[in-house]
Amino acid sequence: MSGKPKIQDILGIADQAAQTMLKKKLDSIISLNKDAEGWVAEIEVLERKSVPDTQDIMGRYEMKFDLDGELLGYKRIMLRRRSDMEMVEEEV
Repeated sequence: MSGKPKIQDILGIADQAAQTMLKKKLDSIISLNKDAEGWVAEIEVLERKSVPDTQDIMGRYEMKFDLDGELLGYKRIMLRRRSDMEMVEEEV
């Protein structure tokens, strides 16, 4: 990758970080934002598989990257069942 990473690059970096750091497969990216200090990604991973899959336990993590795409840190911010409804405010 030459130059500063673009949003598409950070998506791939977040996916790789989930596999490397969390040892989990990325299920979805909830949000990805850039500010003056870097990138913040909110992702979900499958924590525990269940039958039926609506009872899967999903973990939501916040990952912080610098402007070059290096992972600075991460933390789990929520656990939920896949079937749990949530209120989400869409940003455009």
